[in-house]
Amino acid sequence: MPTQREVMSRLLAEQGRTYAEEAGIRLRDTPQPLYRLLVLAHLLSARIRGDIAVASARALADDGLRGPRAMADATWQRRVDALGRGGYRRYDERTATQLGDGARLLLDEYGGDLRRLRDTADGRVTDLQRALRRFPGIGPAGADIFLREAQRVWTGVAPYLDAKALEGAERLGLPDRPAALMRLADGAEPAVVAAALVRAALGARPAGTSA
Repeated sequence: MPTQREVMSRLLAEQGRTYAEEAGIRLRDTPQPLYRLLVLAHLLSARIRGDIAVASARALADDGLRGPRAMADATWQRRVDALGRGGYRRYDERTATQLGDGARLLLDEYGGDLRRLRDTADGRVTDLQRALRRFPGIGPAGADIFLREAQRVWTGVAPYLDAKALEGAERLGLPDRPAALMRLADGAEPAVVAAALVRAALGARPAGTSA
């Protein structure tokens, strides 16, 4: 039977990629990548397959809707069509409206720059969660998704291992404490650890571990 450290090592080798990477987002602490991450978090938080959410985030970006100004200025139909090309059809009409409203909120209150939201919260995680939940379509799950991924560049919130990530740890017989999990990860980035554990919560299991 593999040790906990071996389970973590195998999990990271097989599932160690962030959702932002899957969506083609080269995450940096600059306005456009952070906005694209917010859109991705919105899409991933719906009751829809993760691969469809990722494909739809790519489709929006491919259509030029990479920043809040472009998203706000786009017609509702253009947003619907882009989501449809990604396969995001069940919630496309409501989501298209929410994306437009959220982009306008970001422009009006933070000048289109999510770093201003972070600075307003002064790095306090609970304040960040509360501020993120003000965006239409971003509930507690969406805020968690955003912060799990954003910790790659917003290192002040790391390690951000939320309930979904800890659920994955439990499924694999790993500790339920972020500090202990990060020790097992041997220096892996917290965002990568979090994404791998979320995939475990969704059913992924490392090779050589029992079901």
